[in-house]
Amino acid sequence: MREISKQTGAQALIGYVIQIDDGHARVVLDIDERHLNRNDGLHGGIAATLLDAACGYNASLAADGETLMPVTTVSMTVNYISRVASGRVTGTAWVTGGGRKIVFVNAELVAEDGSVIATATGTFKRLSQR
Repeated sequence: MREISKQTGAQALIGYVIQIDDGHARVVLDIDERHLNRNDGLHGGIAATLLDAACGYNASLAADGETLMPVTTVSMTVNYISRVASGRVTGTAWVTGGGRKIVFVNAELVAEDGSVIATATGTFKRLSQR
């Protein structure tokens, strides 16, 4: 398994880790007080960021399962299902379709107890190699 941390400013700020294994990526965050909203639950913006990262990395890997191709989010819809205030959350995503330039991805953010915190559906565009 390959781990990526602090690759971007947002990732360093929030503190999540990308784990890549067998051509799939997941996002892991250990919740602390920095991640909470005024109701002491995981902030919805943080949850959305984790889902966007999970979707983006999986869209990026979709071409060959190894190369992190550059992608950008075209659109993403998030549905918030339950609350979590502590512990570890894991974002997983899977490619549902697409072609050469556009990739469709679904994702879910799950708490340690297995409860689904949020889900997302996204559209991502592959960019030219840097």
